Amino acid sequence: MYSKAEASQLRQAFWTAFGQYMAPVRSFDGWPVSWVNYKTGVKGVQFKLHADNRRASIAIELTQPDAGVRELFFEQFLTLKTLLHETLSEEWTWEADALNEHGQPLSRIYKELAPANLFNRDDWPALISFFKPRLIALDEFWSGAQYAFDELREW
Repeated sequence: MYSKAEASQLRQAFWTAFGQYMAPVRSFDGWPVSWVNYKTGVKGVQFKLHADNRRASIAIELTQPDAGVRELFFEQFLTLKTLLHETLSEEWTWEADALNEHGQPLSRIYKELAPANLFNRDDWPALISFFKPRLIALDEFWSGAQYAFDELREW
């Protein structure tokens, strides 16, 4: 078991290392990008990376506070499901109604790796190998798919 401070240090060290590892990688469109804090440019649409002592996950999270608006975004993603899975070269799990760690509602499209332990440095190569290709593929998907959300941006 780690103290809170040790766990925080390890968490920060991993995400810093991952960010440095990804720094030379340009976006699909050729621009520099902050991979750890990826900006989709659409309010309420986030790419989330998560790792703890049991698993790791990468997700598209829809966090619009209005359930109806969130449902519209989720339905729009459903129209792009085949393209998303083809770009990722794998199928992801789709959850229209989920809760985040704070109990707030969201929709989520995600892939998990388990077991994986962020606090074990020996697991870091596997975590990086899990996150890197999926994040790059998500960026490639989003490069074209973001325009399908133009009409929903104002919500």
